[in-house]
Amino acid sequence: MVFTFGVFLLPLTKDFGWSRSDASLALVVGSLATGLCVPLAGRLVDKFGIRKVTIPAIVLFALSLVALALFANTPTKFVLIYAFMGVVAAGQTPLPYAKSISAWFDDKRGLALGIAMSGVGLGAALVPQFAQLLVNNVGWRGAYIGLAVLTFVVGLTAAGLALREPPQLQGQKGEPAAVLPGKTAREALRSGVFWKLVIAFVSVALATNGVIAHVVPMLVDRGVDASVATRAMAFAGLALIGGRLLAGAMLDRYFAPYVAVFFFAIPLLGIGLLLTSLGTTYAALAVVLVGLGLGAEVDLIAFMLSRYLGLKSFGEIYGYLFAAFMLGTGVGPFAMGAVFDATGNYDAALFGLGGLLLLSCFVLISFGQYVYPQAQKSVSSRSEAQPAQALSPSVDAAQ
Repeated sequence: MVFTFGVFLLPLTKDFGWSRSDASLALVVGSLATGLCVPLAGRLVDKFGIRKVTIPAIVLFALSLVALALFANTPTKFVLIYAFMGVVAAGQTPLPYAKSISAWFDDKRGLALGIAMSGVGLGAALVPQFAQLLVNNVGWRGAYIGLAVLTFVVGLTAAGLALREPPQLQGQKGEPAAVLPGKTAREALRSGVFWKLVIAFVSVALATNGVIAHVVPMLVDRGVDASVATRAMAFAGLALIGGRLLAGAMLDRYFAPYVAVFFFAIPLLGIGLLLTSLGTTYAALAVVLVGLGLGAEVDLIAFMLSRYLGLKSFGEIYGYLFAAFMLGTGVGPFAMGAVFDATGNYDAALFGLGGLLLLSCFVLISFGQYVYPQAQKSVSSRSEAQPAQALSPSVDAAQ
């Protein structure tokens, strides 16, 4: 929905005469639909298990891509199909995989999340190239069908054959989360740390996804060939992979809010380079810098959620956080398109998105100690007459 959007944006607007903001509205609606449905998907994952939710979602998502190829000949149809795609996408977001990884791992949880979620970066590097190749050879309709086949085969194979439920999530009567430490979803919604997480990650999602979704048309407007501009997206994917692996490793060694500030400040440099309107080489570097920040987002959401709000209702709480994240993911590209339509360039939008990255950094540095630290650290802290149980009330009170 996001990484290939820029590949299809120009062919669609050229064929049908749509404005970029009209086309980008579909991504807003799709992202909003995902955001609204992810909490429900999280609740279903908590209750029924990961595979029973994820596998049907993959099949329906692939069918929605076919529908885009066959029926999306007006802006209204394009938006409606994206809305349906957004609904079923809720079941195949990083949510179920993050829940599985967080339950399997306590020690090295950050690295485990980084490795698992780096698959998104691999997709971001390869799938836009695949989509552009298909667009060049069989048109945008054939490209959507090609993406549907790819989604069905790769996604269904991985989820069907490789994904397994952690033992502690196989409790009776569909209520495994009750035995895990942490807050309930209702308690989390009343927690200050939850809303700080929302502000921080919505701001970053707006900025990074807004830039990434419009990188291809932005470079084409500057005279770069479309195929060369699309190849720049490969750098974003590679940076996303590197960002997730590096962030994951750092999360196990350093305080998570400081790691987040580091990775969310890096895209500011990328936005600065894009504002200079320099050549293709610098544009590729800018994409890398933005991609590093984009790569760290999902790891950080899952890790910080597990350390500050626990695992008891991880799926549902992650759903609420990811809903806010997806709202930012959709609004960012729409805002970029709207600013371009109004001004003829992206400069004002880039300045605004840079300001949101600064806001996110300021919010993150206000976080206190972990409420649910690594188990080994809890044991050592008890030996120092500073029980882990005594940590939670004080942290909660401070928040």
